[in-house]
Amino acid sequence: MPSWFDEGLAHIWLPYTQMRTTPPPLPVARTEGTRIHLADGRVLVDGIASWWTACHGYNHPHIRAAVNRQLESMPHVMFGGLTHEPALTLATRLAAMLPGDLSRVFFSDSGSVAVEVALKMATQYWLNRGERGRTKFVAFNGGYHGDTTGAMAVSDPIEGMHKLFAGLLRQHHIVDLPRDNASIASFEQVLERHGKELAGIIVEPLVQGAGGMLFHDAAVLQRLRGAADRHGLLLIFDEIFTGFGRTGAMFACGDVVPDIVTLSKALTGGTLPLAATVASEKVFAAFLSEAPDKALMHGPTFMANPLACAAANASLDVFASEPRLVQAKALSAQLEFGLAPCRKLADVVDVRVKGAIGVVELRKINDLVALKKRFVEAGVWIRPFGNIVYLTPALNMAAEDADVLADAIHTVLAS
Repeated sequence: MPSWFDEGLAHIWLPYTQMRTTPPPLPVARTEGTRIHLADGRVLVDGIASWWTACHGYNHPHIRAAVNRQLESMPHVMFGGLTHEPALTLATRLAAMLPGDLSRVFFSDSGSVAVEVALKMATQYWLNRGERGRTKFVAFNGGYHGDTTGAMAVSDPIEGMHKLFAGLLRQHHIVDLPRDNASIASFEQVLERHGKELAGIIVEPLVQGAGGMLFHDAAVLQRLRGAADRHGLLLIFDEIFTGFGRTGAMFACGDVVPDIVTLSKALTGGTLPLAATVASEKVFAAFLSEAPDKALMHGPTFMANPLACAAANASLDVFASEPRLVQAKALSAQLEFGLAPCRKLADVVDVRVKGAIGVVELRKINDLVALKKRFVEAGVWIRPFGNIVYLTPALNMAAEDADVLADAIHTVLAS
């Protein structure tokens, strides 16, 4: 192992890891395309795209060149009282791509913070309109919106990873997604009973990601939009996981227009941290006033970082110049075909695919650490969680690499 690994491991604190019992992480020397090159010379086909951020694969030359150019002129400047071309260009492009009048872009530096900003926007929207009681949200079982305090509070409180912090978190109304008559009735009952204390509804459109890769259809989103309109609530779509081609379309919301949408993950093509909370003109208008205290009082230090904005603009260039959504559709069909044999395995409960997301759900995974190790031994980087083995590869992954991933899952689970 390189010296930096042994020395640094004594000082690092890793995410989602019990560091007393979990084996050390794998040291990475470099990345390229859909490959992770380890320091010991092994090469892994990446099935996760670094938590689904590297939508074009690693080290895309156009994005790399854009970041290098930006580095030469301005790596960063504060966004308070100053602005710059990469941020304004990116905001303009995002507003043009999103449906409806989602046209006011507030930048931050991570998905969790984008959600915090969305919750803050929605709450202050009502305060600025003179309604002080609307401070709670409706969110959904199976949902996950991030690891910061506000985001944890609107995530699944039982099955999620945050139940330890129940005493710390603000209590919201967490219900089942309104899919059938019973869940629709329960959802509507909450809105009827608690409507006057609600600021809005927050949901991950089409796929609840880290909560279990749970799928729903556009009819659920239309139902949420209708309910929000009837009860006068703001609707927030968390597209941090689903945005930028992951579900097969550029955005999972389709033609259902939320009042606020959050973006991150693949926004910069997996290159630099950046997030955006995009609001409708209706929401933005509630903050316009002669009164200073009606402004949105939020401002991350590295907000609209020029390097990150340059990377995001370059990533959007790639979406425009390369057939990425066509490739995502082809990848979806290949994942469906490649994972289908897993349906015959004894411990498999379900196999499902939506866009460039492939999921094999098991009754139970007894030893996650051992399972992850077996995938590495098979030459792939796949990181199961809970009872889920999933794939979220680069959208432009070559067919032979997608076959390697699917075959590895079937082989490992069958052995």
